[in-house]
Amino acid sequence: MRILLWCLALLLSACSPPAKFNATELRGIDWGKDFALTDHRGKPRRLADFQGRAVVLFFGYTQCPDVCPTTMGNMRDLMAALGPDAERVQVLFVTIDPERDTASLLAQYVPAFHPSFLGLFGDAAATAAVAKEFRIYYHKQPGTTPSTYSMDHTAGSYVFDPRGRLRLYLRHGETPQHMAQDLKRLLAGE
Repeated sequence: MRILLWCLALLLSACSPPAKFNATELRGIDWGKDFALTDHRGKPRRLADFQGRAVVLFFGYTQCPDVCPTTMGNMRDLMAALGPDAERVQVLFVTIDPERDTASLLAQYVPAFHPSFLGLFGDAAATAAVAKEFRIYYHKQPGTTPSTYSMDHTAGSYVFDPRGRLRLYLRHGETPQHMAQDLKRLLAGE
């Protein structure tokens, strides 16, 4: 009986179309529609500012010891893997630590990974509102001094298609090559 069930499962999986994207597809959700933050140059930003481009949105903080710099390095490698298509992609780093991540600090940190990347920030209320809109978890963990705290946070990234629709969730650690395949599909109108 087990062999029959295993064969049936194998047959059904062989008939399934392959996954279209490497990342998790987000369709039919009613959240993650917009944000109102300021970029590291002092310009107010909303999602509509990037119409016609695919947008990758990552939430992190500059003092992060591992997840954030790794993710931003992967985003840099993604841009290289995209080749000329990189001009049609905007990476946004949203700080979840507005207490320490000032515009000047974001202006040093974010473009160090790629000159086109933008750091976004808001006050504590704006940060909480955008985190709630995108269902991002973040929590301050006390350090040995009041200024040496760390932040626990969601580690994945969101991807919007050029029409401004939230389409994909990139898991932390996804390869730049897989991300590039997905973004090229979105840029092609899939």
